[in-house]
Amino acid sequence: MKKIAHQSIEQVFSVPFSYRVYFTEDLFAVSNRLFADLIQGDKVPKVYLVVDEGVVRHHPSLIAAIQTYAAAYREVFTLCAVPLVVPGGEQVKNEQEYLQQVLKATHEYGIDRHSYIVGLGGGALLDMVGFAATIAHRGIRHIRIPTTVLSQNDSGVGVKNGINAYGKKNYLGAFAPPYAVINDAHFLQTLEERDWRSGISEALKVALIKDASFFVWIEQQALELMDKSDPSMQELIYRCAQMHMDHIASGDPFESGSSRPLDFGHWAAHKLEHLSGYRIRHGEAVAIGIALDTTYSFLAGMISENELKRVIDVIVKLGFELYVPELSGDSLIKGLEEFREHLGGELTIMLLDKIGHGVEVHHMDPGLIRKAIEKLNQFQLANSKA
Repeated sequence: MKKIAHQSIEQVFSVPFSYRVYFTEDLFAVSNRLFADLIQGDKVPKVYLVVDEGVVRHHPSLIAAIQTYAAAYREVFTLCAVPLVVPGGEQVKNEQEYLQQVLKATHEYGIDRHSYIVGLGGGALLDMVGFAATIAHRGIRHIRIPTTVLSQNDSGVGVKNGINAYGKKNYLGAFAPPYAVINDAHFLQTLEERDWRSGISEALKVALIKDASFFVWIEQQALELMDKSDPSMQELIYRCAQMHMDHIASGDPFESGSSRPLDFGHWAAHKLEHLSGYRIRHGEAVAIGIALDTTYSFLAGMISENELKRVIDVIVKLGFELYVPELSGDSLIKGLEEFREHLGGELTIMLLDKIGHGVEVHHMDPGLIRKAIEKLNQFQLANSKA
């Protein structure tokens, strides 16, 4: 048999990515030049905004302010249409009509790769808008303006974009760094208490797996963090965003491997959101997921009972629940396989071997998970009687 010769050509190249997270207040006040200076160039680009209807409801003059700002800086950029207002929360990721609206706008208004698509809202809206910007023309520059604590300190400053499909969170999506992120503290003041509190869970997550001193700070500032007039929240957002971006730069930003260290507590959180019909918000589900995986770490002999107590006490002090009915039964445990499927490869879960240091494991004992769930139920009952 004649031996078949093989040939190949190898291509290797790298593409640098760079973007900034800006911190400001009253972004669309005409006196605030940040947005205009950010996109100013040799040509006048088109700008298309997609805005969370919840933000518009709490800031009824926002659309007019954006239009006034655009008029004041018309030599810098062109607002190519009235901002599109869509629902926020998981609805905007569950129903693909909103993605299609943004994609259709790129066609109708001639939005090209020299234009900007701007998402203004919570993390779910930013995920959807970023996905639309990433797949239209193979990539339109997108700017994120997060309006919740969770999106300002975590999801909005990263490189993930996507929507939900087939009953699975973020099943369709793409990695694409934003052109820039702008955190406007003014938007936080009108958040409902649940949304204000929810974002703290992501800071707690990163502190537990990366920085014990940050966890101690959250322990000490827990009550102050619940006060909207206290400056501690801005410090939390800045520190958490910095740690999130440092992680992206240091490892596997596009998750080509099986490791997802910043998703501590998230395997259960994603499943809880779906099982509750998204009644449980992401940050609330993450807090429960953190409590579950911390309790599992204790039962597995990885951390001390005192460390477990400290984590549970902080979660309770921040006003989160520890147990919800959706934790019980086999449906939650199915979330482990779905979590693995999202990246492929072997199951990789982040647990704790001490406060401030996470360790990856590749197996979780279903029996021990059930024991951890029961322990959370006991903690919840004890707390309700206190």
